[in-house]
Amino acid sequence: MSHSTTHTSARERNKVLAAVVVGTTIEWYDFFIYAFMANLVFAQLFFEPAGPGVGQIIALVTIGISFLFRPLGAFLAGHFGDKVGRRPMLVITLLLMGASTTLVGALPTYEAVGIMAPILLMLLRILQGLSAGGEWGGAVLMAIEHAPANRRGLYGSFVQAGVPIGMLLATGLLAGVRAMFPGDAFLEVGWRIPFFFSIILVLVGFIVRRSVDESPVFQEIKQTAQQESAPIIQVFKKYGAIVAFAAMVFMANNATGYMTTGGYIQGLASRPVDGTPPGYGFDPVGVQLAAFAGSLSWLVFTFVAGWASDRIGRKPLYLIGWTTLAIGIVPLFLLTETGVMGVAWATIILGVGLGLTYGAQAAWYAESFPASVRYSGVSIAYAIGAVIGGAFAPTIAQALLQATGSTWSIVGYLLATVVISVIGTLLMKDRTGVPLSIEFENSGKWEPWRRGDAFEELSPVDADAHLAAEQPKA
Repeated sequence: MSHSTTHTSARERNKVLAAVVVGTTIEWYDFFIYAFMANLVFAQLFFEPAGPGVGQIIALVTIGISFLFRPLGAFLAGHFGDKVGRRPMLVITLLLMGASTTLVGALPTYEAVGIMAPILLMLLRILQGLSAGGEWGGAVLMAIEHAPANRRGLYGSFVQAGVPIGMLLATGLLAGVRAMFPGDAFLEVGWRIPFFFSIILVLVGFIVRRSVDESPVFQEIKQTAQQESAPIIQVFKKYGAIVAFAAMVFMANNATGYMTTGGYIQGLASRPVDGTPPGYGFDPVGVQLAAFAGSLSWLVFTFVAGWASDRIGRKPLYLIGWTTLAIGIVPLFLLTETGVMGVAWATIILGVGLGLTYGAQAAWYAESFPASVRYSGVSIAYAIGAVIGGAFAPTIAQALLQATGSTWSIVGYLLATVVISVIGTLLMKDRTGVPLSIEFENSGKWEPWRRGDAFEELSPVDADAHLAAEQPKA
């Protein structure tokens, strides 16, 4: 059996890893800056007539609106990614996200143009959702389809690292801007600067992504004319259950992650005590730096998870991760309400569980779908998981807090999502190391319900010899 990864040089693999890290970092930086501003200033700037409490809820709803358009972005990018190629979709989604984010920074406020201001804001947010829906799947396949079979978890963790790195960049820049533009100055001018900064990042990402080669698996598909005419239909027809299970797996990580990446914790901690809605009144710059520390924790354990999943398998790693995440959720708000250091410890502890339930996702998703529909499969599963998990998590959290007056209701909600994700994890099959080539798909051995289809007669140790055929030559 020929395996396409043998044709990928170490230099090209390094270029691919750089391209996916840079690109996904930029995509998520853009996404997080919007979420932070929705928690901090959009209620005043775009939804003031609704009143402070309702305006804050509406501002948080705009975060979720983009998630509703992620599946459409996933459908479009998945369709053309499986037919035209992985690389073109990576470039298009990056440019779309960068353009829409930069334009948010240029928007007039409600005071200037009335109802057109929130309408334009939501239209740009929809474009961000379309971009995010298509971005992740392409980045995953570029990394995983270039990777050695026994290092897919590690290679995939570079894609996943774009989230915490984007968070680091967003929180760090926002802390600097808030320090330079305190009080009303931030509300008048400062909030726009992080959006304008996106244009610089996009130019860098565009140059890097244009320089990499197409995925070797897609080149094989193209050479053998194996493109599906309607990959989306095939995904739901043949692999609909896997899409559902994979979406369940992502739910808790997304919902819990958006407590910080969606800016909910930062907004709660830094809003004035006597504000509407009220907050804890902590130093805004200190709160952003505390979230920065949490992002570092998430980043480190994302790489740990990718590395560990190559050794113990995707499913065992995830089950460890869910236990760790649940432990981090329980004291989340107890720590947050104690001060800036409490926010730091809360997000650092949470970051361990978030990393362990995110680092191996790229590899597990990619190994769950055959080559001809892989872009569509991973993109749609990811997008649906994002909708049911993180889309309205900050909105739900705020509504629960206002209805009950207690953050324990939010803790209960987050723990419920963990239970759902554990069920999805148990239903998903661990297929670590399965060949990803179109040749293997055509061999009749592709069976999504068994672990390691190619090695059903081999022990895990003996399978290493079989895997060696897929490892690229140095």
